Amino acid sequence: MGWVAGADGCKAGWIVVFRPLDGRAPVRVGLHTSISALVAAEPDLLALAIDMPMGLPDAIAGPGRPAEQAVRPLLGARQSSVFSIPVRAAVEAENYGAACAAALAGSVPPRKVAKQSFNLFPKIREIDMALRADPALAHRVYETHPEVVFRFLKGEPLAYSKKSQEGAEERRALLAKAGFSPAFLMSKPPRGAGTDDFLDAVACSHTALRAAQGLTRPNPDPFPRDRYGLPMAIWI
Repeated sequence: MGWVAGADGCKAGWIVVFRPLDGRAPVRVGLHTSISALVAAEPDLLALAIDMPMGLPDAIAGPGRPAEQAVRPLLGARQSSVFSIPVRAAVEAENYGAACAAALAGSVPPRKVAKQSFNLFPKIREIDMALRADPALAHRVYETHPEVVFRFLKGEPLAYSKKSQEGAEERRALLAKAGFSPAFLMSKPPRGAGTDDFLDAVACSHTALRAAQGLTRPNPDPFPRDRYGLPMAIWI
């Protein structure tokens, strides 16, 4: 039996929601310390959608990669949730000062690195190394963004922040319409993950299911690739 999965970074590592491709087994949720450990533990994983940037450019024109620039206009008031990812040299830098220097040198107009983006770099590097080490894996792993998924499900930008109670209820209602049981959506997240992490991982698993069914589309389309051939696109 094949599975698809959606993953979101959290304090404990990665919260992962598994969904059977044929719908016969129950949806399940778990924690993994790394993406490599997740892939090794799930040999029947057909598609994995992750809320984390993949594909790192050597130069940037504008606010972030073309992927970020493509999806922000779709999100209305929620577009600030899409961070601007800088050039590869900045992501690979050893500290915040070096990251800012590399970002300034590689961007037009010159831009430093936001602290929120810098805090994502260890997980971005983790995925980057995993995909570069196993080219076959890159054909099963998709970058997605939960807010873009929710916007796709609703047909318009969401009304509430994911950190609010109203936002959680809004997102649960959309995921229920996408086929997830209300009881599962009310599940308590594993220790080390928050409710917003859990709902984001569920949304990512929806993209993974669409990918396995051949229904996903990239933003932008067509999309560029980085120096290692990795796609720079957000899929929905």
